[in-house]
Amino acid sequence: MERHSSSSSSSSSSPNEEDDLQNLLDENDEIPPSSQQPPPPPTFDVESLRSRLRRNFKLNLTKRQCIVIFLPLLLVFLYLSTDLTNYFSVPDSVYRPNHEPGRTQEPDLQALYLLRKQETDLSSLWNRTLSISDMKAAVFRQISLNRQIQNALLSPHKTESLSLYGGSHCSRVDQKLSGRKTIEWKPRGDKFLFAVCLSGQMSNHLICLEKHMFFAALLKRVLVIPSHRFDYHYSRIIDIDRINTCVGRKVVVSFEEFWKSRKKQHHHHVHINRFICYFSKPEPCYVDKEHFAKLKALGITIGGKVDSPWEEEDIARPSNKTAEEVEASFRSDEDVIAIGDVFYANVEREWVMQPGGPLAHKCKTLVEPNRLILLTAQRFIQTFLGRNYVALHFRRHGFLQFCNAKNPSCFYPIPQAAHCITRLVEKVDAPVIYLSTDAAGSETGLLQSLLIINGKTVPLVKRPPRDSAEKWDALLYRHGLEGDSQVEAMLDKTICAMSSVFIGASGSTFTEDILRLRKDWGTASVCDEYLCQNEQPNFIADHE
Repeated sequence: MERHSSSSSSSSSSPNEEDDLQNLLDENDEIPPSSQQPPPPPTFDVESLRSRLRRNFKLNLTKRQCIVIFLPLLLVFLYLSTDLTNYFSVPDSVYRPNHEPGRTQEPDLQALYLLRKQETDLSSLWNRTLSISDMKAAVFRQISLNRQIQNALLSPHKTESLSLYGGSHCSRVDQKLSGRKTIEWKPRGDKFLFAVCLSGQMSNHLICLEKHMFFAALLKRVLVIPSHRFDYHYSRIIDIDRINTCVGRKVVVSFEEFWKSRKKQHHHHVHINRFICYFSKPEPCYVDKEHFAKLKALGITIGGKVDSPWEEEDIARPSNKTAEEVEASFRSDEDVIAIGDVFYANVEREWVMQPGGPLAHKCKTLVEPNRLILLTAQRFIQTFLGRNYVALHFRRHGFLQFCNAKNPSCFYPIPQAAHCITRLVEKVDAPVIYLSTDAAGSETGLLQSLLIINGKTVPLVKRPPRDSAEKWDALLYRHGLEGDSQVEAMLDKTICAMSSVFIGASGSTFTEDILRLRKDWGTASVCDEYLCQNEQPNFIADHE
């Protein structure tokens, strides 16, 4: 009972004893020897400081006010008593890395650049007064920068690991060619399909020509490539005879060859028995009086009227058609028929768009640049670019209004475009960018000035004007192809199609033809994308 009473008494008096002890500590700032614990690590005790101020100066401050008042004083004390150069200096080992023979020093240089950036940032922070939120943001930025430094130093080991396991940040796309769905192109030798392609520029016409090949295969006809007096000069940019070699039989003929074989039968003119339009709206075939006059000047006569098998087929809203529908609608016993324009035709899209196309052949693709252009592109790459480069199709001329009529727009301000390009180039780690563009020098100049990664400018490389001291373009010069705008456009496409990664212009058929070549050649990368893909322009002008 006595022990119980003693315990109860001790318990009831403990709060008062704690108050007395606290008062004693407040008055003497010294803990009695019987109460001493091992000294704690030095800390900035805000609560103790507040108690002293309340006692000695009659100031009742909150914890936040104490921090705001005394933290600058603490920083000044540290500045005066500490040699900060030890914290902000870069060790000599960074300047003199112990590299293995043959190993690149690029990661170390990148880390050195980031360390210097961190030194500048920290020095700037030291001379500024920051709020708590600003301090948190600054610390977060330094942590992020530190991670970049770590990644830079570890990058050689990551590269070795990737190469050991066959990995890559931007690997080639597996096209799964074994699963292709194809049809045989076996034409009857006396039945011809005259291709009519009038929509847009060369890229549109090449896409139209490919669709005509599919139509010719479905209808079992030989395809007649249009004359350069009515259309583009196809023989200067693609190898027509190679198409026959790839298919293994005569499936296409040039207009000149077709003319020679037919004029004997028709007394120096060629007759198109039936002219069929794929689209009926907004006007049949895109063929106006001027184009009919050009056909007549070539010695071509047209029998019957120009008609369409579908009354409501509009280029603005093309309907999905099957191969069977095309066969049924365009089947004819006439020797020569013409179909146009099929650029907007939507027939078996998945079948047509697969790698290598819908037709059976032994090549990678049927429509590709001719041998002279292909070799010239390879020589340019060997001279200026090397194996690893990013290609950029930067369409600008006439694209502002075209893109702003779409939702969302595809025309990006130069600084935003530069940010998107830099982001992808960092991923690829490419030293140069090949630039295919119609932009003015003022735009490309600004773009170049903004393409900086780790303190280094990433060069934009364009094809230079002809120089007799350079031999990369000698083949074009010797064969009379120099200065041909369509040849130069196809050369640009070829260089872009051979790049490690390609950045295209959304809505451009020039870009789409490059993507087709990359898909068919097996050069397509998982990192290929349209410029600023999945982003909207950060500024869009009003409509007129």
